[in-house]
Amino acid sequence: MGAGSWYGKGSYTNCPQEPAMSLNPVRGRLAMSPPDVSCECGCSSRPRRYPSDTSDAQWAVLEPLLPTPACRRRSGGRPERHHRRAIIDAIFYLVDNGVKWRALPADFPPWRTVYGFLARWSDDLTTIELADQLRAGLRVAHGRNPHPTAGCIDAQSVHETAEATVPRAGSGYDPHKRVYGRKRHISVDTLGLLVCVVVTAANIQDRDAARALVDDATLRGIAHLWADFGYHGDLIAWALTLGITITIVNREPGRKGFQVLPRRWVVERTFDWITRRRRCARDYERTTDHHEPSSTGPPSSK
Repeated sequence: MGAGSWYGKGSYTNCPQEPAMSLNPVRGRLAMSPPDVSCECGCSSRPRRYPSDTSDAQWAVLEPLLPTPACRRRSGGRPERHHRRAIIDAIFYLVDNGVKWRALPADFPPWRTVYGFLARWSDDLTTIELADQLRAGLRVAHGRNPHPTAGCIDAQSVHETAEATVPRAGSGYDPHKRVYGRKRHISVDTLGLLVCVVVTAANIQDRDAARALVDDATLRGIAHLWADFGYHGDLIAWALTLGITITIVNREPGRKGFQVLPRRWVVERTFDWITRRRRCARDYERTTDHHEPSSTGPPSSK
């Protein structure tokens, strides 16, 4: 969601092996045959023409992290009709360029097929587990423990699109940022790599939505979080009951303009990484559930 992250073109060759227990119920089943793709559209051999296309090195890491195709499981199934690398490239193209689903270029598989894969991978937690594995690999490559024990939380208000895809009940007005739309609440590790995302209406207070981030942090073994002044008050005391300490990093008194604050700068950089992708610069999603795991909700009916 920048340099050396999920969104960059860095190397992921140090990505750890798949854990013994997987969130994905399909993962780990024995394959019965080699991969079988009955592609007739030529997507398996499409040239890498877009900046968002995966490199060979990236695909070598991503492919083993995806669910086992049905035709390779004991239960059996039909061969997939399109190459998974083309599916991934199409998703990356949509997020990077901010196009509508129906506007995907013709050298990708049909947009309904691409969206169907994304919906299934979101439902079976593949998207979450894939991000977790990539983050762990990058942390190992930087000499860190694969699982973070400290991080930073913050929120970003995002304008909704003018196409009225966001329902009024799911949006609100943030008077501090003067934004009508939704708010992304995120937690990152000390490298700025995304850990958790919670999306609410923009009028929800940061410290109220942060309880979900703190809950997620307890499950991941994170013991310390840095935050800005918006997270003061009851949240700090409540987090202590869960074994998590929150340190407020304040701005220098009397100083105006942009400041690079200790620890907090990493989460600000993560927001820059996210909004660099045009699909994420505004909120196009009908529900917050679609915005949280992948920022690529269902296509418009128009």
